[in-house]
Amino acid sequence: MINYDVYEQEILKGNIKNGYVFCGLDEEFIKDGIDLIVKKEVPEEFKELNLIRIDGMNTNYDEIMNACETMPFMGDKKVVIIYRANFLQDKSDSSGTKIYNEIKNYVSDLPPYTILIMYYLLNDKRDRPNKNKKLATLGKFLHVVHFDKLKKDKYIKKVEGVFKEKGKQIGRVELAYFCEKVQNNFDIIKREADKLINYCNDREIKKADIDLLMASSSEDDVFDLVELIAIKKIDKAIDIMKEILYKSDQHMLIISSIQKHFLRLYEIKLKLAKGKRVDDFVAEYRLPQFVCEKLISQTSRFSERQLAELVKLCVNTETKLKSTGIDKTMEMEFLLINTLMVKK
Repeated sequence: MINYDVYEQEILKGNIKNGYVFCGLDEEFIKDGIDLIVKKEVPEEFKELNLIRIDGMNTNYDEIMNACETMPFMGDKKVVIIYRANFLQDKSDSSGTKIYNEIKNYVSDLPPYTILIMYYLLNDKRDRPNKNKKLATLGKFLHVVHFDKLKKDKYIKKVEGVFKEKGKQIGRVELAYFCEKVQNNFDIIKREADKLINYCNDREIKKADIDLLMASSSEDDVFDLVELIAIKKIDKAIDIMKEILYKSDQHMLIISSIQKHFLRLYEIKLKLAKGKRVDDFVAEYRLPQFVCEKLISQTSRFSERQLAELVKLCVNTETKLKSTGIDKTMEMEFLLINTLMVKK
């Protein structure tokens, strides 16, 4: 298994193999990695014929095999992409296991004119692809690439490339500030870049514009934490809470942020019942539309009663944190465990 840096260098050297398996959390990042091969191997005028995309969640072995066996049209190579190939996950259903076993036997002898690329998305940041036995087996025949987070300099350079592709220059100071504020996910990065470019139009981007339009990374952490509470994955929620505390050892600030988030979800839940829509929340909360859409989606995981009780739990925990001589981290863990007791 190799990382993105090694993979990128190999592609730039022209050292392109016949088969790849990509995995990571960031689908846009993976798509950018695929484009490195596509741009080198498939001329624009032949993309409709020599570039095949197959939905890995709705396919079968015969469809994949037939796509790989068909000769390229007026070219030396064709690229077959199996996106969201969930049958590559360490655990899959019976149909996924069947496809995987058939693919495993096939990829040992791919046609020389075919470049097969399969990718799947990791469940979360604690999902370790190096422990996936399926990848270890496929790695004997295909190159497995983990699209992990880029190192700081590479990350900033790639984000700068996003602005350049959109025809917009951004200053070095503003670029570094943008990278600090934005979530390390290229789907979000591209959307945030679009917002900034459209908002600033022909003038240069300033730090004040970034502050105005972007949610903070701490808000993203709290959103992820609440999402795990909603699906009752408390062990993972505790892991995220510890990561937040590691970045900012401020228990009162974190409990206050969680409380405000539950309170906002409660408010949105009530207003949705009265007929409010996403545009109303964009105007009221002065948040980007996609953030409001995420909040609306998250409210569906809770009842009004649940949200009210969760706010009370946060208030009680905040009161305890103000006391002296207590283990604050343990109190935060108790809060997360107690959310399991709140019924709909």
